[in-house]
Amino acid sequence: MDSDITGQIIILALLILGSAYFSATETAFSSFNRIRMKNLASDGNKRARLVLKLADNYDQLIAAILIGNNIVNIAASSLATVLFVNHFGDYGVTLSTIVMTVLVLIFGEISPKSIAKDSPESFSMLSAPIINVVTKILYPVNFLFTLWKKLLSKIFKVNAETGITEEELLTMVEEAKSDGEIDEHEEELIRNAIEFNDIEAIDIHTNRVDVVGVEENFTKEQITEVFLESGYSRLPVYSGTIDNIVGIINQKDFYKIATDTTPLKSIISKPVFVIPSMKISQLLNLLQKSKSHIAVITDEYGGTVGIVTMEDILEELVGEIWDEHDEVIEEFEEIGENEYKVLCSADLEDMFEKFGIDEELDIPTVSGWVIETFGRIPNVGESFDYKNLNVLVTKCDSRHVLEVTVFVKPKETEEEDD
Repeated sequence: MDSDITGQIIILALLILGSAYFSATETAFSSFNRIRMKNLASDGNKRARLVLKLADNYDQLIAAILIGNNIVNIAASSLATVLFVNHFGDYGVTLSTIVMTVLVLIFGEISPKSIAKDSPESFSMLSAPIINVVTKILYPVNFLFTLWKKLLSKIFKVNAETGITEEELLTMVEEAKSDGEIDEHEEELIRNAIEFNDIEAIDIHTNRVDVVGVEENFTKEQITEVFLESGYSRLPVYSGTIDNIVGIINQKDFYKIATDTTPLKSIISKPVFVIPSMKISQLLNLLQKSKSHIAVITDEYGGTVGIVTMEDILEELVGEIWDEHDEVIEEFEEIGENEYKVLCSADLEDMFEKFGIDEELDIPTVSGWVIETFGRIPNVGESFDYKNLNVLVTKCDSRHVLEVTVFVKPKETEEEDD
């Protein structure tokens, strides 16, 4: 009699172990990192390949897991009921229900799932050979469940969305950084790459008034002087005004003919013209195909809006690129308590973000914002208030505002004024 009880207890323990296996396998296969698993498979890990193969038929896999789990759980409950009824009579059913509920929850569900959740890749590779056999054995039953699922899909017309949106991808990157899997620099690089296609040429252009170019009738001495003063390796060539750009001249090519009689036209390359709304991902491809480093942005009248360089585009991916000729200019300089000197070429969105203003305006630069606020080119010394900011014009010319001083009022002061 004792040997029968011992045998039943051993079988019961094995059934609970089976329940733990199926529960852990379900968690592991639903939470393993697919990219990490693909890397393991590409390195020759056969079990990783098997995991991916099983995961590709997830409906069949999950059906086999659930069927197996239910079989062992029902068998364990039935055996426990018989065992307890034989020893406790009428109270056996109640005791069996209580004991099996606790055992299955702790050892068959919660514990194995927690362990599998912590190491889903390792456990899925460990369990893959066994679940592969189980899946093949239960194939006839799985086939019936597959037909049942198709019937339900037709009845309820379920539209499964399997793609990942840009917002979801950015959230994944943020979580990877929070988990320590990537550092801040890597997060910024990935985020820039994801958002790369949302940026238009007009968002990163150099305005026409800031473009340094040479007139096509300039002498070689004049062109040499412009190259030396600007430090640029390429310059637009225009005819009459900057609105009529006729080509691009490369410093390297120019110095080859600077001291002889070779005509300048022989080294001027054709410019690439683009519209302001062109995505910079398309622009990058265009510049690569045309073997150019500068694109000219034109408006609907054919006038020059500005230029975009290859460096401007790459900086949207990797951040600011400095060379020995670049002058490091601080767009926002703190000159006193809650007092800042701001260059009006700065991005308006960057200024609002720096001073904690949650508002979006369809104006790219601080200069454009100040001019639109006044409705004209202001004079030095004029000022205006905007939310908790007081903006004082400190430098301007006849065409645009160059510099302002921004006084930031404390938030509590702003609330009292309101």
